[in-house]
Amino acid sequence: MDTDPFNKFSTWFEQAKSNEPSDFDAVSVASVDHTGRPAIRTVLMRAYDRRGFVFYTNLNSRKAENFKQNPAAAMCFHWKSTARQVRIEGTVAIVDDENADAYFSARPRESQVGAWASKQSEILEGRAVLESRYSEIDERYANEEIPRPPFWSGYRLEPDHFEFWDKRPFRLHDRTAYTLAKDRWVVTKLHP
Repeated sequence: MDTDPFNKFSTWFEQAKSNEPSDFDAVSVASVDHTGRPAIRTVLMRAYDRRGFVFYTNLNSRKAENFKQNPAAAMCFHWKSTARQVRIEGTVAIVDDENADAYFSARPRESQVGAWASKQSEILEGRAVLESRYSEIDERYANEEIPRPPFWSGYRLEPDHFEFWDKRPFRLHDRTAYTLAKDRWVVTKLHP
């Protein structure tokens, strides 16, 4: 049994990348507000390494507001093509400006404009309002590079717990947990 959850994740992620018909990098991310009310949404994981798992968002969004109040978070990858799931728990921290700038500049121009146009999670009076904002920003930056908005960045979920779920017949699934304890991963098997 592999004692390193990052190695196992990499293997499973590459298999999903080869088999999942679309959005193999889609992950559900859960946050909790100041009252303890959870919220979950699906985002795209854009990078990962031994420091954690990175996704990008508007810093005024509901999830970002929740993270300001409580940095505890969880994420769940589910790949139907491989019949596997990985749950990851830990805390989130904003990525540095260099990483956020690099990722933003690599996005399609239309997505860059969209980041400026959307007041993510705020009430939208009508689709025409969003489309008008998009057109205004598109015109504003028509002949220049679009800078990253000051209200847009990424989060890195720094894990302290993983659970790998592998579907098996008769609901006798294989579950393996990795919990960080004093700079080492403790591996346990769980009943399905």
